[in-house]
Amino acid sequence: MNILLVLAFGFVLGIKHALEPDHIIAVSTIASQSKKIWKSSLAGVFWGIGHTLTLLVFGVILILLKNEIPQAWAMSLEFLVGIMLVYLGVTTIFSWNNTQHDHTGRATYLKSMFVGIVHGLAGSAAMVLLTMGTIDAAWQGAIYIIIFGVGTCIGMLLFTTILSIPFVTSTFSKKVNRSLIRLTGVISMVFGIYYMYNLGINEKLFSVWFS
Repeated sequence: MNILLVLAFGFVLGIKHALEPDHIIAVSTIASQSKKIWKSSLAGVFWGIGHTLTLLVFGVILILLKNEIPQAWAMSLEFLVGIMLVYLGVTTIFSWNNTQHDHTGRATYLKSMFVGIVHGLAGSAAMVLLTMGTIDAAWQGAIYIIIFGVGTCIGMLLFTTILSIPFVTSTFSKKVNRSLIRLTGVISMVFGIYYMYNLGINEKLFSVWFS
């Protein structure tokens, strides 16, 4: 019963985890490129798959080794998320020339999965600490991470569906649609810059790098 409660807790945490600001902003840049809700929703699922795969691989390895990711490495991986958000923002801003077409296809799903992988790398340290604090055996840890990942996929599926509605319903006006896409790109870029500044200056990552 205890393990079932832990797994249920992991599922709920997975849904909550999907709604973190950096996750939502990253996926919104991808959702903005689609003109069909179900395609945006599927992109969210692929993000969750990529995120879960990374957590599972790194999580199980670290649990088996009974090791943790050094703080400097964990923060550096988080910094990588900031770089990715800026990149996604810039590419989204300059994608407006092609907004009359629906470009969501295999390449977009792979891009969404890659974004999820990067987020998974950045979240591995916290995930392993959480898992090691609640689970005794490695196989239980693997199941916990998978259940957590399922929750994340469901959370991202629901939220990308909601996120896609403004972009889909605004296709009647190229100007409105283009403005929404540009706004999404700007938000991603600004948040990415803030994300890197906070890690580098406030969390003193730059001091660790250059000391």
